[in-house]
Amino acid sequence: MTKLKISSAQMVANARARIEEIETADLARMLDDPEVVIVDIRDVRERQRSGYIPGSFHAPRGMLEFWVDPDSPYFKEVFGQDRKFVLHCASGWRSALSAAVLQDMGFEVAHLREGFSGWQKAGGAVVAPEPRD
Repeated sequence: MTKLKISSAQMVANARARIEEIETADLARMLDDPEVVIVDIRDVRERQRSGYIPGSFHAPRGMLEFWVDPDSPYFKEVFGQDRKFVLHCASGWRSALSAAVLQDMGFEVAHLREGFSGWQKAGGAVVAPEPRD
């Protein structure tokens, strides 16, 4: 087995050291702020299985860099707005890495430190998943 030069945990720690992290309680206070866009980067199946934060915009992690880039054919207008963007995933690891990459691109973004699981644990509002056939 090949030994990694850096572990995923260390990559997350490095990202967290240089990005803005939002606490769950702080994001809950921003929920109705029209200047804040909560961006759910989880897989669509995760959203379908566990629900989502009300008003959040879904941008799968695999497309995120392309969706924020105005020169990309995949650019989404929501990312061209002058608003505060807060990414979240399930536990805060993917969103930390994603926030660091977007920051490297010059896109200002923060992330929800404890992710959707922390949001749920704290009693944050959740839109329930739609019943499956």
